[in-house]
Amino acid sequence: MSRIQRTTQERRAQIQADADAMGIDEAFICRLVDTFYDSVRTDPTIGPIFNDKIGDNWPAHLATLKKFWSSVALNTGTYSGRPIPAHMDVTDARPPHFDIWLKLFRQTLEDIAPTPAAIDYFYVRAERIGKSLQLAMFGLDKIPGPIPRD
Repeated sequence: MSRIQRTTQERRAQIQADADAMGIDEAFICRLVDTFYDSVRTDPTIGPIFNDKIGDNWPAHLATLKKFWSSVALNTGTYSGRPIPAHMDVTDARPPHFDIWLKLFRQTLEDIAPTPAAIDYFYVRAERIGKSLQLAMFGLDKIPGPIPRD
C-alpha cells in the first residue's frame, strides 16, 4: 500500500477546502463562538463558573476562543495557547458541567450551522476537546457523573 505524502500547506489547503464546502469560514466561527458563549454566560449552572473566572475579560477571551476554533476547524494556526493549563485552576468545574457545555454547543450548532455536515464536524471536535479537558482536570476515574439541576 502506498502512502501519499502531503506538505503542511497542502494539508491545510485541503482542510480549508473541506470546511468551505460545509459552509465553515471565519465569519461562521465568529458567529458560533459569540452565540455559544452568550448561552454559556446565561446558563444558570455553568454561567457563574465562566463569569467568575473570566470576569470583565470576555472580549479578550472571545477573541482567543475564535483563534482556537479557527485553528481547530480550519487549521489556520492562529491559536498558540495552552488550553489544558489554562483550565486547571477552574476549581468550581466538575465533570458533569461538561455535559451542559456540550449540550449548549450542540444546540447552538443546530440553531446556526450552515449545513448538517458542519454540525457533525464541530461537535465531534467539541466532544474530543471536552473529554481531553476532563481527563486532564479530573483524571479517568472521575468521568462522567450526573450533576443535579435545581
